[in-house]
Amino acid sequence: MRGRPSAQAAANLVTPVSARLSSYLSREPAHGRTTDDVTRALREAVLDGVIPPSTWLRESDLAAALGVSRTPIREALLRLADDGLVERVANRGSIVKAMTPEEVLAVYYVRESLEGLAARAAALRGHPDLVARLEQIHAAMAECSSDGASSALAEMNLAFHRAIRESSADNPYLHRFLVQVEQAVRRFGRSTYDSMERREQGLAEHAAIIDAIAAGDAERAQAVAARHMRKAREARMLMFIESSDPVQG
Repeated sequence: MRGRPSAQAAANLVTPVSARLSSYLSREPAHGRTTDDVTRALREAVLDGVIPPSTWLRESDLAAALGVSRTPIREALLRLADDGLVERVANRGSIVKAMTPEEVLAVYYVRESLEGLAARAAALRGHPDLVARLEQIHAAMAECSSDGASSALAEMNLAFHRAIRESSADNPYLHRFLVQVEQAVRRFGRSTYDSMERREQGLAEHAAIIDAIAAGDAERAQAVAARHMRKAREARMLMFIESSDPVQG
């Protein structure tokens, strides 16, 4: 059973970040789309860490920050609870859910299969534009790797895998599941790219994925993409062992 939130979590209210929320709803919600727009804004704020884990979500604060009534806020929180981003606590309200180490590792097990399938599909399609895009991202990551911030590398890493995912858009189920995986990865917090060794390994693994896709070798593309995810999982497990702080990448 889940214990009661700590005093620190209870003190971590949405009020200090309310001013930053307005940028996530930069336009007037379209008629009949207010709940959708509010849900999207809150989801992105949670995934970006603007509203961090263990933050209590006050409907009145959120409504004031986004310039809407409490009704779409309430409906949006219910949707986010269905997505697993928010937890509804009886008689207390909603709190941003933190991911446990077990949940983080579970994402990697699923991601290993899905990323392998996406790379396989990309190799079968043989889109030159995709290869060019992957090479562009890879070059940017290589340039940033020696002294760049791990957060920038993590964002480029997501862009790399997003490009492969988007090439599989004709398979709506694979695309949808990979979108959910990306949202989970964005919640991890610190990046495995904090490690210089992992940066070098990740670049080499990305190069292998690009080579396999460019060659149209579906079997190899699937194998190297799956191996890339296994290595990422191993790196994160090592970070769990070395630090009590769950760690994106």
